[in-house]
Amino acid sequence: MKTILLSTIFMISVIFHVSGQTTFGHDEFETSKGKLTIYFIGHGSLMFDFSGKIVYVDPWSKLADYSTLPKADIILVTHQHGDHLDSVAINKILKSNTLIVENSAVFDILKQGIVMKNNDKKTIEGIEIEAVPAYNTTTDRDKFHPKDRDNGYVLTFGNKRVYVAGDTEDIPEMAALKNIDIAFLPMNQPYTMLPEQVAKAALSFKPKILYPYHFGETVVAKLNDLLPKNSGIEIRIRSLK
Repeated sequence: MKTILLSTIFMISVIFHVSGQTTFGHDEFETSKGKLTIYFIGHGSLMFDFSGKIVYVDPWSKLADYSTLPKADIILVTHQHGDHLDSVAINKILKSNTLIVENSAVFDILKQGIVMKNNDKKTIEGIEIEAVPAYNTTTDRDKFHPKDRDNGYVLTFGNKRVYVAGDTEDIPEMAALKNIDIAFLPMNQPYTMLPEQVAKAALSFKPKILYPYHFGETVVAKLNDLLPKNSGIEIRIRSLK
C-alpha cells in the first residue's frame, strides 16, 4: 500500500466567507453522489454541505453567528452538554422541515426531534445516519459521559463514510467500525482522549483521513509521533479547538 504522508500543517485548504462572519476553513471531497464539503466551525461543531443538503453537528453560539449561516436540513446533537447542545444556535438555523437527530436526554430538553439510540440507523435526505456509542471508560470519568447515553454518528454521503465520534474515549466498539473514510476524534482529557488514546482508537479502525477535533490546548502534533508512518492514516490538523 502506498504510504500516505502525515499532514502537520495548520493551513486550511479553502476559506468559507459569510457576510459579517468569521471565515471558516473547509475541505472538499468528491463522492459517488456529488461533492461533500466539510466546514470546520470549531470545537465539536461542523457543517457538511452534501450537494446542497446542509447538515450541522453540535452547533454552538460561542463559535459563530448562526443567523448568518445556511439553514439546516439536518442537525445532529451528540449529547446535552452546553458546548454541544445550544438551543439558541439551533433555532437560528431551523427551517420548517429541519430534522434534529439526538439522544433521549437531548429530546427531553428540546422537546422536538428524532431520538436515535446507540446502533440505530436511519436514512434522512438521502444520507444514512448511524448512531454509535460514545462514553468515558477511565475510572471516575464516566460521570462526564456514561455508557449508553450519548451518541457519535457515522454518516454515509454517497460512497464516503464519515465518523464524528462525539465526546468519547477509545472504546472497544470503535474496532467494529468499517470502511471509514474520514474520522473526527476528540482529544481533550479529562473529558475525552489523550493523544495516545486517539492514536490507539484510529489504529483500531483505520480511517483514511483523521481530523483531531475538540482538542482545547492539547498538542495535536503529538499524533505524528504516535501513529506509525506506514499506518495509511492521513492526519489533517485544522482549527477545531
